[in-house]
Amino acid sequence: MKSKLFKVFLNALALGEAVAEQIGVAVAPLQRRLVVCVALLSGLAVAWCGLIGFVGLLAPHLARALVGADQRRLLPLAAWLGALLLVLADTLARKLIIPAELPVGILTALLGAPLLMLLLHRAQKALGGGL
Repeated sequence: MKSKLFKVFLNALALGEAVAEQIGVAVAPLQRRLVVCVALLSGLAVAWCGLIGFVGLLAPHLARALVGADQRRLLPLAAWLGALLLVLADTLARKLIIPAELPVGILTALLGAPLLMLLLHRAQKALGGGL
């Protein structure tokens, strides 16, 4: 039950802080909890798996393109896609150069760096920038 309520609060927060406060969400404590949770989870992921940060770009943006911005569907799908991307990258890393093993971070960077450039380009266009 708490998990569903948390996702509803995230949906409210996505509408903006003022709207979230108007419907009864305590925005400041929620933001503090989110920052702490994200920092701990990110630190744990990097400590456990190494620098595979581009998966954090790929999975959520791909999930948002598939299901929209509703956090109840977006969060589980983003987690699932992130796991799937890492399994695929790890499999490729083990199979590309058979006698040796390619670091997974190289493959995730090769996928994630172009996506980062695409996201930055789209954001610049949306803000009215050049290029």
